Amino acid sequence: MGTGGFAAAPQRNSYDVVIVGGAIMGSATAWFLTQNPDFNGSVLIVERDPEYGSSSTAHTNSCMRQQFSTDLNIHISQFAADFVKNLRRHMDDERVPELGIQNYGYMYLADNEDFADILRTNQSVQRAAGTETELLSRDEIAARYPFYHLDDIVLGSINLKDEGYWDGGTVFDWLRRSARERGVEYVAGEIVAMTCENDRVTGVTLGSGETVSCGTLVNASGPRAARTAAMAGIDVPVEPRKRFSWIFTAETPLDRDLPLTIDPSGVHFRQDGPSTYLAGCPADPDPAVDYDDFIMDHDRWQDHVWPTIAARIPQFEAIRVVNEWAGHYAFNTLDQNAILGPHHEIGNFIFQNGFSGHGLQQSPAMGRGVSELITYGEYRSLDLSPFSWSRIVENRPIVETAVI
Repeated sequence: MGTGGFAAAPQRNSYDVVIVGGAIMGSATAWFLTQNPDFNGSVLIVERDPEYGSSSTAHTNSCMRQQFSTDLNIHISQFAADFVKNLRRHMDDERVPELGIQNYGYMYLADNEDFADILRTNQSVQRAAGTETELLSRDEIAARYPFYHLDDIVLGSINLKDEGYWDGGTVFDWLRRSARERGVEYVAGEIVAMTCENDRVTGVTLGSGETVSCGTLVNASGPRAARTAAMAGIDVPVEPRKRFSWIFTAETPLDRDLPLTIDPSGVHFRQDGPSTYLAGCPADPDPAVDYDDFIMDHDRWQDHVWPTIAARIPQFEAIRVVNEWAGHYAFNTLDQNAILGPHHEIGNFIFQNGFSGHGLQQSPAMGRGVSELITYGEYRSLDLSPFSWSRIVENRPIVETAVI
């Protein structure tokens, strides 16, 4: 075996399911297939980066929220919360640790009435879906979180149920481990070509020269989704967009947890540990980048992020960066929502792409959904068909106003 349980080459020449990409989305799909009593096929995962060092999963800030503007995205996160909090029961394995969610919530801050109206509309959708989202006036925010400077703020929105930080790394580790133990084969390598016949993907070629045939092909290759789809002659609107993260300490720490605060400037920051904090933001401008471009923009911190944080929380005037990294969103340029399900012509090519920063928290529901699609030809637990490829073809974006 190779690195982390990876084989050097496929052990068979044919698989019922070949999954391109073994990070959390591909591994979740594989695991849900193995635990479905109605699926008894073979599964191969091909992962080009067996250390996952350049994956979006490795660079995530591991957050979960219920504050979306569409009830489907809310229900997806609700299942994720249940899956995380009951991981041992879901995986039916006493070795699996008990996990939870650090519920410090997301705090959306509105500095104008237009966005305040969006928060009000979103709250009605969220509460109808079972969340506990609260709208807070400036004075109410100040009473709960007196460290904020709020002169420009007209309204806030926060939810303290199943919203905050969770241990995505441990969930990912157990999905991989359990999938392998249940017979999923992980191979370190890169798919470089696909063979299509009669509107189906019939096989794939690895960079090492091996070829294998497949019954179903799942594109779970994150920011590289377009490169993978192009091998089947498909143009998918997903590109890598750079996102920066910083871990910092404060000379004077706050006396209570800091919610994940979405500042009107586009910077977000939150509690990361007992005495550490995390901040993040996109590049500006925010173009597509090379798949291997993880270079930090140090001026972004000095010129924009730090001043923004210090202005919002004056107590953070004296802070020190202790770690930083750049990761990639698998950015869906149509609407920043998932693309899921079969291609309209190549029916056994399954999209699992374009999560635009929501992938980690959406992986349990998306993995379950794709596994149902493969096994039954339909979604059975949660109808994910609004994310279908047809909306890409027809240019019908899903309007999600709560995008970070």
